[in-house]
Amino acid sequence: MSERSVSRQKQEKRWYTVMAPEMFDRAELGETPADEPEQVYDRTIETTLGELQNDPSENNTKLTFQITDVGSDTAYTDFIKHELTRDYLRSLTRRGTSKVDAFVTVLTTDDYRVQVQPVAYTTKSADHSQERAVRKTMVEMVEEAAAERTFEGLIDSIVEGRLSSAIYNEAKTIYPLRRVEVQKTRLEARPEEVAAEQEATVDVDEEA
Repeated sequence: MSERSVSRQKQEKRWYTVMAPEMFDRAELGETPADEPEQVYDRTIETTLGELQNDPSENNTKLTFQITDVGSDTAYTDFIKHELTRDYLRSLTRRGTSKVDAFVTVLTTDDYRVQVQPVAYTTKSADHSQERAVRKTMVEMVEEAAAERTFEGLIDSIVEGRLSSAIYNEAKTIYPLRRVEVQKTRLEARPEEVAAEQEATVDVDEEA
């Protein structure tokens, strides 16, 4: 074999099939090329819930996954972000109504730290006290959901719309609502990162 043939072989990239996490039924997300397996780690893949479920009506839900494990020809991912498209959120806004959003950082039962951003759209303009009451309910219900669920369970309830439906049913008793959505969910820290932060905090406290 000539040196040129060996050189060409070395330059050929290997293609890895990227798979969604188990909570998304290990659906195939596409392929990614790399010279070495190590280069595949930490790459992010974006798709929509519609593409995963072959349902165009769900294309307003964007999902982001990060590659965390690589096999011989397969790359496995973890969920890191969910968000609704700007066009969809813009379509929910109406004149003479109020938009009430919240930012909640929670810890699941298996110690994943997640930021959740619920948003409520009212049927007419609400005053500040009514907006505060709706926001308080949204925050409390997100916190309760995380306290009762694993990371996978929380993400499933958000992506499938069950959490937003539960918030809607509760918050509409405070003020008339047209719709509630979770506009964005983001993984902030995995259990090992949370544990390391807690250990560092304890060390600082002991030194003090």
